[in-house]
Amino acid sequence: MNLDLSPEDRDFQQEVRAFFADSIPEEWKDTVRAGLRLAPATLTAYQHRLAARGWGAPTWPKEYGGTGWTPRQLHIFWSEASAADAPSQFHQGLELIGPIIFTYGSQAQKDFYLPRIITGEDWWCQGYSEPGAGSDLAALRTRAAREGDDYVINGHKMWTSYAHVANRMFILARTSTEARRQQGISLMLVDMDAPGIRISPIHTLDEKHHTNEVFLDDVRIPVDNLVGEEGMGWNYGKVLLDRERMVAAATAMFLPQTLRAVRAAAARRRVANGVLLDKPEFRAKLAQVEIEALAVQAMVLRLMADAAAGADSGARGSMVKLRWSELTQQATALWVEALGPRAQHFAALDESGPLPEDMPLALQGALYARVTTIYGGSSEIQRNIIARRALGL
Repeated sequence: MNLDLSPEDRDFQQEVRAFFADSIPEEWKDTVRAGLRLAPATLTAYQHRLAARGWGAPTWPKEYGGTGWTPRQLHIFWSEASAADAPSQFHQGLELIGPIIFTYGSQAQKDFYLPRIITGEDWWCQGYSEPGAGSDLAALRTRAAREGDDYVINGHKMWTSYAHVANRMFILARTSTEARRQQGISLMLVDMDAPGIRISPIHTLDEKHHTNEVFLDDVRIPVDNLVGEEGMGWNYGKVLLDRERMVAAATAMFLPQTLRAVRAAAARRRVANGVLLDKPEFRAKLAQVEIEALAVQAMVLRLMADAAAGADSGARGSMVKLRWSELTQQATALWVEALGPRAQHFAALDESGPLPEDMPLALQGALYARVTTIYGGSSEIQRNIIARRALGL
């Protein structure tokens, strides 16, 4: 990709830069740098502001309400967002189910759901994983039985992020029993206020409530909530998972946010004979992560160039997801190291007095980052994909 900016691109860059300079409060920045989500109401308001500017769906085609931006414009937008410590947009609606709806959904589904995704009116969660069906998704057992004009769904979904605040969920469920496990699975849209849905929170190491179990007991949805054809859900689900790995590509552009926080913390921390940032051992570790982050961002540009040319990127999406998740873990761990032992405190005070604003966010971010090598396809799964698609093994 040629990154030499035309006069029009430079004008666009200045427009985007001015927007973020006026849109990102200081109190968001430490949370964003830690890779943690802002409160749902805050993210929704941010999404609404982007939508009002016409930037609510940066990767969507214009015909569905998106920006229709070129890869170069996307690169400018994400780079400026990262530099301003803006949050990444919540991806479940925008990058997962939204593109599936505008590719495979009915016209009625497109007309109803797509505008609500762009404005942030709907918050989606993903009903894929189940007990015993995580990376081996074909083992799912949730069933949807046709009864007249409805499907009746029974099952148990696991690790459903933000189900407790979502108003809609897209799920995979079995609509028939076939010889091959991948057959007979359908993709459906469910309103979270439907009778029979029960949500049980899962509290994680970072002392946050991100994820949940979702129980579906005789949940009725209209047949019109089936996406595409019955029994084709596995095919749609694979496309959706590929898009989820592409989300990692966009997120990789935000790695410099965490690395700036590492530098700032290391510059503050006093050690023997100076500050931590001046110590060769620490500087070498930080430089290594920064170099690898640049390499991942270069790979993102190749993905974007492939997308613009309509070319198959092969295993590159999995390569980006794999390296981004590992580098996120390394960067947040380095931040905790830069802060020192006091980073372990989750309270606002310890025996030494008030903690800096990036405590305990850095530690929470480091703990939350442990999941990045699991969700969206574990690192083991990504390596298998790379082995098959890139190496022919």
